[in-house]
Amino acid sequence: MDQETARGWLATAVEEARAGLAEGGMPIGAALYGADGTLLGRGRNRRVQDADPATHAETAAFRAAGRQRSYRGTTMVTTLSPCWYCSGLVRQFGISRVVIGEAVTFHGGHDWLAEHGVEIVLLDDAECESVLRGFVQQHPELWGEDVGQTPA
Repeated sequence: MDQETARGWLATAVEEARAGLAEGGMPIGAALYGADGTLLGRGRNRRVQDADPATHAETAAFRAAGRQRSYRGTTMVTTLSPCWYCSGLVRQFGISRVVIGEAVTFHGGHDWLAEHGVEIVLLDDAECESVLRGFVQQHPELWGEDVGQTPA
């Protein structure tokens, strides 16, 4: 995948992340693109807004895409390395590629995905990292809850 296309698709996920932050939620966004480059669905982490722990950005984009006969050739674009939950979604449905804005703030399951044949495009996007780092500093409890690292 060429960098220009990857960054263009990442812009959609970044818009979703910004919207999530403006709503008082986590600044993580995602989009699912078809093999032909068509935007199938987009979404943002809505755990806070909907009080729903299952609504991560990737699951929101996946659900917005609706039922597809096959996910072969599709690309999940996300502002942050996908957690294990979202990595499982990618594997379960055979999504072919994951474009990741950044993996410094959180290094999720993308190595595991790569080991199982999923193409990983890591962009190391400065804006994605900056927005999330700022959020983590301002809301450490909420961040810990989102990544499953809250104290007992």
